[in-house]
Amino acid sequence: MTTPTGDQALIKRINTAIVLEFILRGAPLSRAQISEQSGLNKATVSSLVQDLIDGHLVEEIGTGKSSGGRKPVMLEFIATSGYAIGIDLGVNYIRGVLTDLRGTIIAERTSSLRDPEPAAAFEQLCGCIEALVAEAPDSPFGVVGIGVGVPGLVDDSGSILFAPNLKWRDVPLQRWLTERFSLPVTIDNEANMGALGEQKYGAGRTINHLIYVSVGIGIGTGLILQKSLYKGASGFSGEMGHLSIEAHGKSCTCGNRGCWEMYASEQALLEQAAVLGFEDLEALLDAAAAEQPEVLELFASIGEYLGIGIANIVNMFNPDAVIIGNRMSQARPWLENIVRQTVVQRAIGFHLRNVQLLFAELGERSSMMGAAEMTISGFFSRVKAT
Repeated sequence: MTTPTGDQALIKRINTAIVLEFILRGAPLSRAQISEQSGLNKATVSSLVQDLIDGHLVEEIGTGKSSGGRKPVMLEFIATSGYAIGIDLGVNYIRGVLTDLRGTIIAERTSSLRDPEPAAAFEQLCGCIEALVAEAPDSPFGVVGIGVGVPGLVDDSGSILFAPNLKWRDVPLQRWLTERFSLPVTIDNEANMGALGEQKYGAGRTINHLIYVSVGIGIGTGLILQKSLYKGASGFSGEMGHLSIEAHGKSCTCGNRGCWEMYASEQALLEQAAVLGFEDLEALLDAAAAEQPEVLELFASIGEYLGIGIANIVNMFNPDAVIIGNRMSQARPWLENIVRQTVVQRAIGFHLRNVQLLFAELGERSSMMGAAEMTISGFFSRVKAT
């Protein structure tokens, strides 16, 4: 009985995906090693490897050590066969990066968001993307896509349903970008992107269960559970900046009162610092470095509230680690001790036995690197499906 052609094509796609995955994860590898590790026969591996070489995704990089016979020819994925763009669209900034397909940074751009109105912000965003596209070296696949992290709720179509601190509702950002650039576009919450960035390139590389806390103008959280991004039933998980920590507290832009981000965010810090004459985080960091007492007290207050929210997160999720990222991660020297003390005081002891309190290795780059990683993953998924 002859196997239908369609089934043969499907089997080839599956096997190609297997071979590519082994090279991506374990290179440099020889054909024989791929065969041994994957269980595919040597002839099949050789044929599929040749297809990947012809497709400009894999290259031979010389010979490896012999185990008794001919020296094996080693294979490596060509990271420069294409490039990805990752964007962190903040409440008051746009940060963008161009990477190769291994996440190596090729170019980077940062600017203040001049006008948060959707149409104006979109044009500034496009300007950033166009500048990064122009810096991409020639390659077989060119720019493979664009990923954007945004501070709000995003639906399956890539529309921003609600971004309270930007005051955006129902902004079809994915559609706008796709029409402008004719490239695959992925939109997600910036804290989800930050969690992915730290998992792939930063402090979360060896951690199975982590909560990334993005502390900027607002607070968002990204959840990595069982090594995978958890998004909830409708894709909206992670809005822990809007946990109520004061029953009759300050009014929040989300419509609630007493939200965590009203007490522990960069915005909360700046509101308190205004009476001291400070207008931005950078000036406060300089003053803290100079050990100005009133500024150190401000950071201690913010750190305590940050610790209260993190204690709640530890109690809820029992993670391996909580990673503090985004702009306020720059204040680590003045936040870390008070955050840690507060978490120890307020979290249930059993949950504290193994949990790590970390600061983002990527600093302010976590979200845009996660956006680039999501773009790269989408490219590999398309390659494996063809």
